[in-house]
Amino acid sequence: MVLGNSLWQLIVQSDIVTKIVLLFLLGMSVICWAIFFYKLVLLRIKKKEMKVALGAMKQANSMEKLLQVASTYAKTLPGYYLSKNLVFLKSLLDTDPGKQKLNDRECELMQNHIIQNVDEMILQEESYLAVLSTTAAASPLIGLFGTVWGLVHSFVRISELQAADITVVAPGIAEALITTLAGLMVAIPVIIMYSCLSSQIRNLEQSFISLSDRVSFVLQQLC
Repeated sequence: MVLGNSLWQLIVQSDIVTKIVLLFLLGMSVICWAIFFYKLVLLRIKKKEMKVALGAMKQANSMEKLLQVASTYAKTLPGYYLSKNLVFLKSLLDTDPGKQKLNDRECELMQNHIIQNVDEMILQEESYLAVLSTTAAASPLIGLFGTVWGLVHSFVRISELQAADITVVAPGIAEALITTLAGLMVAIPVIIMYSCLSSQIRNLEQSFISLSDRVSFVLQQLC
């Protein structure tokens, strides 16, 4: 409790630049925590949707069953992925009325579209991760900037007082080091958040790959 009060007193007594740095780091931390919980909840929901859809796709061995799965899970992430591929397939078949099969070039286009859709979906899931990675890299440097500024301020104070004993030097140095501490307190949790979300997205990517493989297997009937 004494340490907490001492830190608060140092923050209160710090200059305007140090306070701005601390407020900026606090804002970055709040934003990162909000992104983390938002993405974590969404990724868990999407992983459950993918698991259920993959279970249904294991029974899909024809176009009729594939269409049925896409219709059943239309309002989910895997349903959206299936719908995008089926819409593209329809555009290929509509080039010739009554067409039931795809030629080699169209089969290759369909396969490329399936893979491209996976990449696009994963890229969308990686949104906001750049904020976390940037914060993790920048916050220690911002804290260091505050420390350097505080040390300069302390040396100016020593010069003005023309005294360098511990009672004069210690408060200024402690005040300067607060921003470095704050920068590390922001960066360390954010690094953990980034690693956690990246791992969740990689797992989701594997589910997408499994789903795309199943879609490719069913669509081979048209090639």
